[in-house]
Amino acid sequence: MIIFDLKCAGQGHVFEAWFGSSADYEDQRARGLLSCPICGDSAIGKAVMAPAIAAKGNSRAVAPSDAGQSVPMGAGDEAKMRALIDGMAQAQKKALEGSTWVGRGFAEQARAMHYGEQDRSSIHGEVAPQEAKALIAEGVEVAPLPFPVIPPQAKN
Repeated sequence: MIIFDLKCAGQGHVFEAWFGSSADYEDQRARGLLSCPICGDSAIGKAVMAPAIAAKGNSRAVAPSDAGQSVPMGAGDEAKMRALIDGMAQAQKKALEGSTWVGRGFAEQARAMHYGEQDRSSIHGEVAPQEAKALIAEGVEVAPLPFPVIPPQAKN
């Protein structure tokens, strides 16, 4: 797992993202799968990050001057972070119970339900960031999932 601080070009929002490798980041960026969780901007690049260097034994810890800076985790923080991520994953799993995977047909079906052309039901799928913005602008109720979903046909 690798963590990058990313930054949107539009408003300069900085956010953290986790990837399996640097190649995974590059692949997702090239395919336009990254977007700012704050404003939805899809023009994303890496933000400047301070290296995590262990302090010498005789050095004092200094409080960060900017709340937006990355701070190295302490010994117990990793377990807390894993528990938090696991809790979020379980919440997503529960939210998707009874939901139907519609893949790339998500935008079309969400619009059809919104305009009364199709019965309402719980669906999830894939949509490009620009299409998600268009759905929101139309008043279609959509929300991004915090974790990627593996399509049913891709599972072993």
